Amino acid sequence: MDLTPRPGATPPPAGRAHVPHPYQLSQPYRGPRPEAPAETTTRLRPIRTRHPARTAAAAACVVLGLGLIGGAATGAWLTSDSSADAAAHSAYTVGRSAWHSAPVDTLFPRTLTGDGAGPGGADRIWTRIAVAPDGGCRAALDPLLARALGPVGCERLLRATYTDATRSSVTTVGVIFTEGDAAAMKALSARFADQRLGGRTDLMPRTYPVKGTAAAGFGDRQRASWTVHVLTEVPVVVFAVSGFADGRAVTDPQPADKAMAANATTAAAQAGLGHEAEGIADRIERGLRRTVTDLTEKPE
Repeated sequence: MDLTPRPGATPPPAGRAHVPHPYQLSQPYRGPRPEAPAETTTRLRPIRTRHPARTAAAAACVVLGLGLIGGAATGAWLTSDSSADAAAHSAYTVGRSAWHSAPVDTLFPRTLTGDGAGPGGADRIWTRIAVAPDGGCRAALDPLLARALGPVGCERLLRATYTDATRSSVTTVGVIFTEGDAAAMKALSARFADQRLGGRTDLMPRTYPVKGTAAAGFGDRQRASWTVHVLTEVPVVVFAVSGFADGRAVTDPQPADKAMAANATTAAAQAGLGHEAEGIADRIERGLRRTVTDLTEKPE
């Protein structure tokens, strides 16, 4: 065992011969070893003969302890997963009932601001002119669109009609609260995307005309542009359909994404009606997402 002086040891005082400490010698100290002080070592107890019953009890305790530890770890893992599932389930539960738990002015604000939502990034302001009574989907949707949405069902449908600041265009926006779960909504969203169902003219949503307003003549023949958004984080489908406020019929309606293209030349595109439908649907959708989030996170 090397007992060389440790680094940092205190040097001897000046004028005195250095006498190395026994524990600092480079060679082990060979003198007689002092006796250990009394009672410095605990005397071991004699080992008793083991009995089978005690051995079995000890083994059972070990197994029980391991089981408790494993159960706690498994419980934590399951709790973690179930918490995420519970959050998703809560968003769907709250979202499905938001049609009667949120005020109408929250779902359909009286005024919508569309900064940069018009053609060429122009600003838009839309004013709500009417809200339809809530009801089912059968009378408010074309039969083919209702059939396309059939896999997720229809819990409730809310609609409102807006007009732009110049009162030259009108747009009906609708929110369908479905009965579908997360898997059904994802499947429907994928189907609409893969089969391009949102661009089919035979799947255009219906309008909500209102007598005595700018939307008095806004019927099926006046539909010019439309959009359909299938949401997946909440059981909701949002749609919007736009047209001219003067009641003129449109022979070449165009889905909003195509009417918003830079090279589009249809009447709907030239009048910016694709921007109207998409802009209003987008803002209603954003507001609904915020509403569902607020309702989900509200403390009990």
